[in-house]
Amino acid sequence: MSFDACAALVERGDPLRFRAAMAAPLAARRVLFPLYAFNLEVARAPWVTSEPMIAEMRLQWWRDVLAEVVAGGPVRRHEVTDALATVLDVQGAQDLDGLIAARRWDVYPDAFEDAGHFEDYIDATAGSLMWTGARLLGAQDAVPVCDMAFGAGVAAFFQAIPALEQAGRKPLVDGTRDGVAALARAALSRFDRGRAAQRDLPALARAAVLPAWQARPLLVQAVRDPGRVAVGGLTLGPLADRWRLTRSVVTGRV
Repeated sequence: MSFDACAALVERGDPLRFRAAMAAPLAARRVLFPLYAFNLEVARAPWVTSEPMIAEMRLQWWRDVLAEVVAGGPVRRHEVTDALATVLDVQGAQDLDGLIAARRWDVYPDAFEDAGHFEDYIDATAGSLMWTGARLLGAQDAVPVCDMAFGAGVAAFFQAIPALEQAGRKPLVDGTRDGVAALARAALSRFDRGRAAQRDLPALARAAVLPAWQARPLLVQAVRDPGRVAVGGLTLGPLADRWRLTRSVVTGRV
């Protein structure tokens, strides 16, 4: 029932990763749905309250869960933790702890300190999640996975910018057209570098990078027309979206 609860949470709260997981083999879903449900709970923790202290407490609760996994003892009961504890190992728990620590940026209205801080945030959030899933499914080389995750993470962050700005956040270090285009080009370069090595991933581990199926065309859009980012104009049409996902499943490449 815990696995089913994780799948239901992801279906409601993270439809992109839900679609990717449902397109993956069942053995991969057993790993990915608990990870995605965990990520969803952590990602929304800073946004369900206007009180930073409460948000910090919510994030700390999940850090305590991961500490219990590392310790090897019983893990507190929760519809997500029950399933998560069955698939997560010590390294995974330690890597995901870095994801939670990075999410503290979401609690406060402060801007990123510099470009490096932003890159660390994307690597710690999108990168740690995708790499943990891929590693648990048999991947051994983190570099190509994290490069693809960085591209996908930047693309998703671009799509979230209108909502972040409406919430009073300062999402980009350089929000000018030139700054957005430069960031998109850098993310696209990393994505393509990782994508070139994707064929070396074990077949099952490729399921963990499926959520990146939209990343490349969205980043290309941002390079060509950076102004689309500010107005929420990065999107794929339904037919193109379905085609890209289907092609990724059939070929094993996003």
